[in-house]
Amino acid sequence: MAIRIKARPGESAQQLMRRFKKLCEKEGLTKDIKRRAYYEKPSERKQRAARKSVKRVDAPRPVKRS
Repeated sequence: MAIRIKARPGESAQQLMRRFKKLCEKEGLTKDIKRRAYYEKPSERKQRAARKSVKRVDAPRPVKRS
């Protein structure tokens, strides 16, 4: 999953970098890199997944109003 960006006519390097960063953020690449910066034991990974699933289940649902 390589991210490729072509420079648009008249686009500066700063604009190109901003567009690249937004695409990386959208793909979840930066979050993944930060998560993999340190080794995570399999047991810790399972605990994190369990905590995440509990948050999903216990999350309050929006109230529909007529």
